[in-house]
Amino acid sequence: MLPVLGLVLPVLGLVGCGKMAYALMKGISSASSLDFDRIYVNDIDATRSSLFVEEFKSLEIEPKELIKASNIIIIAVKPHQVGQVLEMGQGLWNDKKLIVSIAAGIKTSDIEEKSGVNVPVVRVMPNTPCLVGSGAAAISAGRFAGVNDIELVKKIMDSVGISLQVDEKHMDAITAVSGSGPAYVYLVVESMINAGLQVGLDINLLRNLVFKTVAGSIKMLEETGEHPAVLREQVCSPGGTTIAGVRELEENGIRRAFFQAIEKACLRSVELGKDK
Repeated sequence: MLPVLGLVLPVLGLVGCGKMAYALMKGISSASSLDFDRIYVNDIDATRSSLFVEEFKSLEIEPKELIKASNIIIIAVKPHQVGQVLEMGQGLWNDKKLIVSIAAGIKTSDIEEKSGVNVPVVRVMPNTPCLVGSGAAAISAGRFAGVNDIELVKKIMDSVGISLQVDEKHMDAITAVSGSGPAYVYLVVESMINAGLQVGLDINLLRNLVFKTVAGSIKMLEETGEHPAVLREQVCSPGGTTIAGVRELEENGIRRAFFQAIEKACLRSVELGKDK
């Protein structure tokens, strides 16, 4: 069980200094409810570690020393590298530490087994809007994670958006929908802009129109609580322009494309867990 924040300040260690780790550090550094005695970082790319040292006043140390000195270790590396990190910590893992993994596909049970001890593990699937404080993260606790562990991870993730605790059996599907979801949205936005160029609109005008259209549509969904189909029907007047466009999207298989994309992404998350 970790010390309660506010009584004894824990030490945070971050293995991997990529974009998602950067987003988390931005949230941690600006959250008044989060405080750590020290923050250690390590990355195979020295320029990334140096960025964290300069921007977040963290300390760069070797992986084994990081694991030894930290209470909470966030593993923010590629899925195939998680095993290497756990192996580097052999003999250092114990039930007083907390491992937080943001690697897609890697189960808490795999991390527990690889560590060789009853170490608390919390698995997180964040997404890239964490970089602007609007992320959505799913959290699953391993067998040995306690209430304080889960609450701490939720505080970290809530500092960069929202977090929801879920059953781990849903994590591969959530990875496909939420973790990968921003890429689908960006592709739709890109396609709308390109289509607007095709019909003669200026790129700057298009960016403003499309960005606001997408943002406003999401806001309506959130604030009205209506099903997307209901709001779509409200825009589609009989014989109008919108229903003509929607028909074209349907005939070109937009629903089928999303069903297949999310299924493929889900299966890939499962594969990543097997390739650990």
